Amino acid sequence: MNDAHSHAPVALDAAKLGSRPFRYFDFMMAAFVTIMLLSNVIGAEKRAIVEVAGFAQPIIFGAGILFFPIGYVLGDILTEVYGYARARRCIWAGTGALLFMALMSWVVVSLPPAPGWDAQAAYERVFGQVPRIVIASITAFWVGEFANSFVLAKMKILTRGKHLWTRTIGSTVVGQGVDSLLFYPLAFFGASGWTTGQIVQVLLTNWLLKVSWEVVLTPVTYVVVGFLKRHEGVDIFDEHTNFTPFRTRI
Repeated sequence: MNDAHSHAPVALDAAKLGSRPFRYFDFMMAAFVTIMLLSNVIGAEKRAIVEVAGFAQPIIFGAGILFFPIGYVLGDILTEVYGYARARRCIWAGTGALLFMALMSWVVVSLPPAPGWDAQAAYERVFGQVPRIVIASITAFWVGEFANSFVLAKMKILTRGKHLWTRTIGSTVVGQGVDSLLFYPLAFFGASGWTTGQIVQVLLTNWLLKVSWEVVLTPVTYVVVGFLKRHEGVDIFDEHTNFTPFRTRI
């Protein structure tokens, strides 16, 4: 049985949408922000190591690689389905959430522990991230996500909406590259326990793994994008969009 609210998507310039409401945009924004928060809480500092047959050296990677790239997949979907302006709102919402999380983490860690509380050291190790890591993480996220969204929106125009895989992968190559190039040097260069060689290895390994994740999840991206476009009823092109990141108004 066909969904009475499902429509074949109509190609439309983003400038003509105005403040039109969408059925699933809020859910996509919530998922995007959630992934960004989790990736910074769970996988920000954790380094994992994997022995791979045929490789002389083990592969070292950040644990956040397991789910952080999903945020870029969601960013691709948001830009592809809802346009750059709405993706921009999501990026700013994610940035605000990260800043608030960093502030509240600092406040809670700074509170004196109650008598009998013997997990303060572990709590500080998990939530008491040094300022440079917080700054590096938020900066890399902000710049990388905007680069990702911008490239995808421009590529959609160039490809006339065809070959979705070229722009999801292409934008991820750029966005994740910018993210990695900013985060790892800013966060760990000169830090105890990190050599320059490790930083370069982790940077390149994580960038490659993130792009590989995008490739692996391409079929899922196609399914989600197709579902959303059919149910939202539009296929948005950013022909006359103002691409400045410094605004939240649609």
